[in-house]
Amino acid sequence: MKTILPAIIMLLGLLTCQAQHKLLPPVKFAREMAASKGQVIDVRTPKEYKAGRIAYAVNLHVYDKDFEQRINKLDKNKPVYVYCKVGGRSAEAVAIMKANNFKNIVELEGGMDAWTEAGQPVQK
Repeated sequence: MKTILPAIIMLLGLLTCQAQHKLLPPVKFAREMAASKGQVIDVRTPKEYKAGRIAYAVNLHVYDKDFEQRINKLDKNKPVYVYCKVGGRSAEAVAIMKANNFKNIVELEGGMDAWTEAGQPVQK
């Protein structure tokens, strides 16, 4: 019993330190983004970003060789809102962010395509 209790406490500690990741549809993503002081990251190409983006988004293309270095300049304790065109690249970015100890990651379900389809505002 003496060895089980410390093991349980250690396991609970590890579980609470893991990154929180949410996959939200456009309306909920917009609502949560508006309610917090998070960081908005567009992981599409610069060309896609220039064609239209979510307000306040910063373009950090997930396939750039310095992507990991650039995300590590972000505040890991503030929420990070991540999106791409349809969801594939943002899922890759989320995996990289989790590996780099980001605490609160919110991913846009369906990406920019779902965002525009839902009638959410696009900045050009």
